[in-house]
Amino acid sequence: MSRTPQEVFADHGKRLGTGDLGPISANYTEDAVFVTPERTLTGHQGVREGIGRLLADLPDAEWQLTPRFAGDVLFLQWTATTATHEVTDGVDTFVFRDGLISAQTVRYTLSTRTTRTI
Repeated sequence: MSRTPQEVFADHGKRLGTGDLGPISANYTEDAVFVTPERTLTGHQGVREGIGRLLADLPDAEWQLTPRFAGDVLFLQWTATTATHEVTDGVDTFVFRDGLISAQTVRYTLSTRTTRTI
C-alpha cells in the first residue's frame, strides 16, 4: 500500500532532522525534479544537492511549518532560525506520486539574524 502525502511528508521531516542526504533523497522518485529560483535539479543526486544547500544555509535550524495539503500537492510556508541566520519567507510546493515526492519547488531569502536570545 502506498503512503499518503501526509505520511511521506512526516517521514521527510524526520529524515531532514538527521541531515543524512541519502535517506532524505530516498523519499523522492528516481525522476524527481527539485526546482529553485536559480535552477532545476533532477533525480536523487539533484535532490541531495538541493537539500544539501538548504541544510548548509540553515544548520541546526529551528523550523516553523505551515502545511496545506490538497490531494497529491502540498503548499508549505515556513520560517527557520539559526544562531546567525534566519528565513522569514520560505515557500515550498511538493507533488506526490506513488508514495514518494516527485517534484518540489523551494524559495527562501536567507538573512543575517536580527534578533538574538541571550
